[in-house]
Amino acid sequence: MFLTTIAVIGLALTLDRLVGEPPNAAHPVAWLGRLIAPLDRKWVDSERGQRLAGFAIALIVPLVPATAAGGLVFVTSIVSPFVGALAAGLVLFVTTSLRSLLELTETVVSATADHDLETAREEIRGLVGRDTSTLSPAEIRSGAVESAGENLADGLVATLLPFALLAPVSLPAAAAAAAWVKGVNTLDSMLGYPSKPHGTASARLDDLVMWLPARVTAVAIALAGADSSAILRAREWARYPPSPNSGWPMATLACVLSVRLTKPGVYDLNTSADLPTVADGERAVVVVGRAAVVAALLAVALAGSLEVMAL
Repeated sequence: MFLTTIAVIGLALTLDRLVGEPPNAAHPVAWLGRLIAPLDRKWVDSERGQRLAGFAIALIVPLVPATAAGGLVFVTSIVSPFVGALAAGLVLFVTTSLRSLLELTETVVSATADHDLETAREEIRGLVGRDTSTLSPAEIRSGAVESAGENLADGLVATLLPFALLAPVSLPAAAAAAAWVKGVNTLDSMLGYPSKPHGTASARLDDLVMWLPARVTAVAIALAGADSSAILRAREWARYPPSPNSGWPMATLACVLSVRLTKPGVYDLNTSADLPTVADGERAVVVVGRAAVVAALLAVALAGSLEVMAL
């Protein structure tokens, strides 16, 4: 099963490299978003009732993609173990995103280099949720670099780790786990705001799920940047963002690049450095790409160690 696990992870990462994001019409995560959208409403008048409704949403909704993914791999594995492995690879592929993240980050950085701030402000909306209308070119690059680090955790490591953990034991369970995590992430991105009491449970669940991936991502970034001490320096800044997790990859990337990263009015990381230059933004894309490779190798090593322990 270990060799199968390597092959399936390799298939998913290769598909991401060659294909990138599937179009929304054919993307299961987009389908999940359409399922969640009607749930984003006022269920009852009381805040407590809204929170209880949100608890039910957080409990049930991620089980939908998990059941679909696990069921698909289970049924196809009965037909043929090879087809089941292909199905597992497809599930991991649609629950991860790397190429689109790197390309969009590069597009934003390049637009600031060309002094095309209109394009930069338009494109960065795919990376950050903040108001970009008043941001300087350096602040736009900061947003892009921050998002590259944070979304490496959300878009790749968070689903890759549980998949690698379970794949040597059961590919259907691994696919279900990856889809469940993606369901939790999607719920948080759509509902997990302080203004939405029915999203509180989704936000808390996402905080719990992302605790380990965020820190593994920070380690991968430090290794990819050939600066193992960066994660130690990042400890000072990782607690500044409101999220208990996103600060780790962002602060580590700031330390590796020796840049300041800021969300005006919310947090400021590595304040003794300057905001990212165009060259810093380009290097960030390289470091995050390398960190993805490091994270994949760590996941494979985890799968291998578990295989050995099971013998």
